[in-house]
Amino acid sequence: MVKTKNPNNDNFFERVYDIARQIPYGRVTSYGAIAKVLGSARSARMVGWAMNATGEREDVPAHRVVNRIGMLTGKHHFDGTNLMQQLLESEGVAVKNNQVVAFDQLFWDPAQAD
Repeated sequence: MVKTKNPNNDNFFERVYDIARQIPYGRVTSYGAIAKVLGSARSARMVGWAMNATGEREDVPAHRVVNRIGMLTGKHHFDGTNLMQQLLESEGVAVKNNQVVAFDQLFWDPAQAD
């Protein structure tokens, strides 16, 4: 299971960002997977809000976080028409019809991470 830098941090968004920073290049995870590993399994929407709030923070790879079936549901929060898709594709992640192709193989589970 991944660890946040400061497990005593009460700031949920920062704890989400700690996990998002650990998503490997060319892999994706879901809002729900991050929420679950933080002990807030019903807070996937909050994780989405955290990803939306990253703004210009280049240290958080928000483009690697998608919904539970691999849809790019957060794409409208990125500058440009298809920036989220372009960022994923630049890492070798294929996207078709706003959905990650081979999502099951590319899914990174933070609960199973070393």
